[in-house]
Amino acid sequence: MDIEQLDLRLLTARDSGELKRLARAVGETGFLTVSGTALDTDRVTAVLEAYRAFFHQPEAAKRVVDMSRTGSNRGWGAAQSEQVDPTANPDFKEVFDCGYQLPDGHPMAARELSVYAPNLWPGAPAGFRETIEAYYGDACAVAMQVLRAIAAALGRDETAFDAAFDPPMALLRGNWYPPRPDWAGDKDFGIAAHTDYGCLTLLATDGAPGLEVHMPDGSWRGVSAAPGTFVINFGEMLEFWTAGEVKATEHRVVGTGDERISVPLFFNPSYDTNVAPPGSDAMIRAGEHLTRRFKETYLHLQDA
Repeated sequence: MDIEQLDLRLLTARDSGELKRLARAVGETGFLTVSGTALDTDRVTAVLEAYRAFFHQPEAAKRVVDMSRTGSNRGWGAAQSEQVDPTANPDFKEVFDCGYQLPDGHPMAARELSVYAPNLWPGAPAGFRETIEAYYGDACAVAMQVLRAIAAALGRDETAFDAAFDPPMALLRGNWYPPRPDWAGDKDFGIAAHTDYGCLTLLATDGAPGLEVHMPDGSWRGVSAAPGTFVINFGEMLEFWTAGEVKATEHRVVGTGDERISVPLFFNPSYDTNVAPPGSDAMIRAGEHLTRRFKETYLHLQDA
């Protein structure tokens, strides 16, 4: 079974063959790649290099925006500051997180800090904030295009999910995976095996290998994409929300002898959205689910 390589232009045109391939991908592997978005190679490369310049700074410069000093997940996270799998060692990567910036006085501002918190921006490298903020908005638009195509592929109204994303709990992350150290053992990963927590993940990468997907036959298969092509997978919320029509698939990064930069956008609905299966009497509030999973993962939130 292969990971489908789809074209967003065909999906947006509601090409019947492309929609069938999308429906198969979301239900069988839970992973696909997509090209033909408004975010071209040059634009994505500029974002990747902005993150690379940030992560290559001395640690003292990054600690100015250290998220461990906050009650949220905004700013820089040091290596081994997260643990997605409690049976493995903390993940050997650095991160930089930013999210949806609520306007002053917005009623959602009283919600959990881990989902609606003020962003922390470093003073260097020059232009970092402007580059990342602009990408955040455009990546959210691409993610919504994909989500509308999924709704159509599943036989729903293409706007079925739209209203739930006002305001979104969308989190943009830069991941820096340094070369795998010589001392690493079988419990050491760039990020250990996990499923994503939210709805849809739109992942840009520098093309370096490392990401592995747990396939339906039980094997682990590498997947990579050059800048301008995106890897897309789905989180636990969307699996709940579609009663299993969309699959949240386990994946990991073991690490290699080379560094790797990846930029996932975790595109999640508003805090109060009920993501329980349609027609059920259950209540799974999106923000509560996401908050619980964040507190299980970020070591500084566990300590708090």
